[in-house]
Amino acid sequence: MNDKKTVVVGITGGIAAYKVADLVSRLYKNGFNVQVVMTEHATRFISPLTLRTLSNNPVMVDMFDESGNHKVQHIGVAEEADIVVVAPATANIIARMACGMADDLLSTIILATRAPVLIAPSMNTNMYDKQVTQDNIRTLKNRGVMVIDPSEGALACGVTGRGRLPEIETIYNRTIEVLEGRHRDLTGKTILITAGATQEDIDPVRYITNRSTGKMGYALASEASRRGARVLLVSGPTALTDPEGVEIWRVRSAREMNDICQELFDQVDVVIGAAAVADYRPLDYSELKLKKSDDDLVIRLARNPDILEGLGQRKKHQILVGFAAETNDLVQNARQKLNKKNLDLLVANDLTAEGAGFAVDTNIVTLLFKDGTEKNLPCLSKSEVAGIILDTVLEIQGS
Repeated sequence: MNDKKTVVVGITGGIAAYKVADLVSRLYKNGFNVQVVMTEHATRFISPLTLRTLSNNPVMVDMFDESGNHKVQHIGVAEEADIVVVAPATANIIARMACGMADDLLSTIILATRAPVLIAPSMNTNMYDKQVTQDNIRTLKNRGVMVIDPSEGALACGVTGRGRLPEIETIYNRTIEVLEGRHRDLTGKTILITAGATQEDIDPVRYITNRSTGKMGYALASEASRRGARVLLVSGPTALTDPEGVEIWRVRSAREMNDICQELFDQVDVVIGAAAVADYRPLDYSELKLKKSDDDLVIRLARNPDILEGLGQRKKHQILVGFAAETNDLVQNARQKLNKKNLDLLVANDLTAEGAGFAVDTNIVTLLFKDGTEKNLPCLSKSEVAGIILDTVLEIQGS
């Protein structure tokens, strides 16, 4: 499968360094030549001897060690690498990479290599969220460095938030994707993605909306862009950071979102409707703030256009993917939407299931196909779900 490709695994000084032993072991057992390069700080968290045993290769730490097989060690390793994977990637190594520094063996190899570079950030939440760290990550992405977003959860420092090392399974799979060339498998495709909630105004102060945060749609946009697609993202209001490399249209209402989607539809290959679009809007909008009174307030609602159903009536070559968030009769309700809207794939999730739905970083979904088949996925990160959805779209296009 890999023709003995060389994976350089760079380990830096974070508490998650011990987890990378599993990555090294998996790569070696699957026939890859694994060359581990550690920073001095990394050796405080896991022994080089452990990694030497798992990789069956000497572990490199010292910039000036001449015991290796290369005339110039860092150049030799950089040239042999088919990919460089940095995990955990601390705030320090990310900053040094962004500045182009080469003051130890690992940073020098990264600067010298022409191979793809994949990093898996892992650090304290405050460090990760710091503007300078986000700027550094953005700089690396713009230079072609691939970044796996960290997971969210309990950290070793005692806080809970973003900053956990992504699952080793995720890092391994992403590494294989790059080595097999699948990381740019959407090059030449144009994908329209809707994300977030819509807001339907009652008066200048109040509106009707829902609990969608846009995380699933933004994960899809990030993944599609990373894999080479031109991504057109039509987003309702959200607090999320803009995905790198996408074209964004910002809207508030369902009608605004529908107008943009209708306008862009003829130029796209795929539409993924991940937005939680309001089915109804207030029939009458008050130009002035409605005042409280002693009486009940009745708001009459009008039906909003169904964006995907309208596109389904127009589609020619396009692949249409919809989402269905349900609280009961998941498959039955989702199947009805699939057929009514002329979709090629429907992603259904049960909002009552723990780890699924709005405002969380994971999702549990069932994929429903036009031929009546379905595929149940376990609880995965929304980034992982996004990858599977895009894989499935490619399968549908190729069938």
